[in-house]
Amino acid sequence: MRIAIIADIHDNLVNLEKCLKWGKENEIAELICCGDVTNGETLGFLAANFAGRIYLVRGNMDIYDEAEVKDHQNIIYYGRIGRARIGRFEAGFCHEPFLIGEVLKKGRCGIVFYGHTHKPWIKEEDGVITANPGTLGAVFQKATFAVWDAETAKIELKILEAL
Repeated sequence: MRIAIIADIHDNLVNLEKCLKWGKENEIAELICCGDVTNGETLGFLAANFAGRIYLVRGNMDIYDEAEVKDHQNIIYYGRIGRARIGRFEAGFCHEPFLIGEVLKKGRCGIVFYGHTHKPWIKEEDGVITANPGTLGAVFQKATFAVWDAETAKIELKILEAL
């Protein structure tokens, strides 16, 4: 099962649409969003244009009303940190990297996805992979996202303009 990981959209609907189109063409089953969707319009666009389950955590720049999330049946909202069994793995997700420790306090997981820094990054330490998909909104960096195989644990970073 292939999962797209996105973060830091910052209301860039053009890049979000391109990413979601690529996901549909490449059999992306579910999506993890590590925050900074930003406003309710972008949240609605995300939910309406991705048919699978969306795991969502709140970022520091999100201004949508949390009550709006309930309007979207395909979004599972976790607040600041989340954990879910996805494929063969217990996965964690948050926005800011300083919250990774909070995710891990809730129990062992093999992978934690985060955003905030806008820098794509994959690191393994003490048996836990931490991965940042970068910024889909292309803020201070090229637009990037990640694809994770929830059966094999393989993670690929994607540059949006190269697709």
